[in-house]
Amino acid sequence: MRKIPEPKPLFLERMKSLLGKDFNNYMEILKHEPVRSLRTNTLKITPEKLKEKLEKKNWIIKQPFKEYPEIMIVENDLNPGELGRALEHLLGYYYIQELASMLPIIALKPKPDETILDLCSSPGSKTTQMASYMNNSGIIVANEVSLGRIKILASNLERCGVTNTIIAKKDGIALCERLKKENFQFDKILVDAPCSGEGTLRSTLKTYLMWNIKTIKSVSRIQKNLVSSALDILKPNGELIYSTCTHAPEENEEVIDFIMKKFNNIKIEKISLPVKPREGITKW
Repeated sequence: MRKIPEPKPLFLERMKSLLGKDFNNYMEILKHEPVRSLRTNTLKITPEKLKEKLEKKNWIIKQPFKEYPEIMIVENDLNPGELGRALEHLLGYYYIQELASMLPIIALKPKPDETILDLCSSPGSKTTQMASYMNNSGIIVANEVSLGRIKILASNLERCGVTNTIIAKKDGIALCERLKKENFQFDKILVDAPCSGEGTLRSTLKTYLMWNIKTIKSVSRIQKNLVSSALDILKPNGELIYSTCTHAPEENEEVIDFIMKKFNNIKIEKISLPVKPREGITKW
């Protein structure tokens, strides 16, 4: 249990409206740190061998999803920073990644022969996950507008032994416009869009203090433009995953509603995930 900053009244009001009877459970969950989850980098090691190595360190390892043995949870307490300082992490045997962050790539199902765009890619958690599922085959274009964040992205790609990825430094919308002029299209696209970060409250407490409705409205406009631009360079019968780490309907369902009304040649696909998600909302 830990003390959390007092959320702003408007945030609480919105979450009560969004979650209904689940609101109290949500507030209780926020008092606890996220589980220590990691993803095996199968480009360098098998889940079985990694589990064996970590258990020799007296870590209690659980693999919560039978169909995804690369996903692991460390159940016992660790010293601060121990997960990141471990030799196995430094060697790129695993990537520290929250479970929710892994779901978009599970849904995307990258395949070795595909050409995929990761439009907003740093720090590289999902890019490296793609590369491992593709076994370093095919092509990933990992775009990031910030030079500082590109350095982090490049470092993680190198640590994880990723060799099928090209890094691009460009505003996401501008990149899509340029590629459209060149008639370049992708089999699959991930738009893991910049967002208000409401879903990171447990790991980034400052989000409580930074939260405001103006940010939500501002990033919602950016998100709509990013997805619209990305769809222009998606191959016929291609697939696009849109994901955020926030709860705000303006950044989730509203974006999808906007896109579905703007484009008449797309449809929403059913996806299979190893967890049971909440139903999307249809009014707000």
